[in-house]
Amino acid sequence: MIKMNMTTLILIITATATGLIAGLFYAYTCSVNLGLGKLTDREYIAAMNSINVQILNPLFFASFMGTLLLLPLSAYLNYSPGMNTRFILLVAAALIYAIGVFGVTMFGNVPLNDALARLNAETASAKDLSVYRAMFEGPWNFLHNIRTLANVVSLVLVIVACCCESK
Repeated sequence: MIKMNMTTLILIITATATGLIAGLFYAYTCSVNLGLGKLTDREYIAAMNSINVQILNPLFFASFMGTLLLLPLSAYLNYSPGMNTRFILLVAAALIYAIGVFGVTMFGNVPLNDALARLNAETASAKDLSVYRAMFEGPWNFLHNIRTLANVVSLVLVIVACCCESK
């Protein structure tokens, strides 16, 4: 039987937030990036710029930033002296998320988004559009795949931590 206390509740919320972001990134990999890849350069750049503006909303920030805060909080709340598998799994999940998801996003994807936003897709020449897309799409997708994989690994670690005996 699950012993429901604040630590368990926070762990459940942590797992949910981690899963929501992993799902967002996974769905993006499986559908959005594939669909965007079929667009012309002008359409691609306009669509990416629109998506990059729209994703900056409270619902996204609650789960994206919430996971960054909840993972180490869950680890802290599950700490106990001695060998504690749940704590170790949660620390690993927190580090992987902080570096592989948050860090890659902030220091990789976001700067690429900002550079793309500086180009006016409506007035740029076909050559400029092609150059910008080539400089953006491959690196952005590569970084996105890294953060997706890191997020899935974090999620698996959290799920396994949920299955371990608590302190």
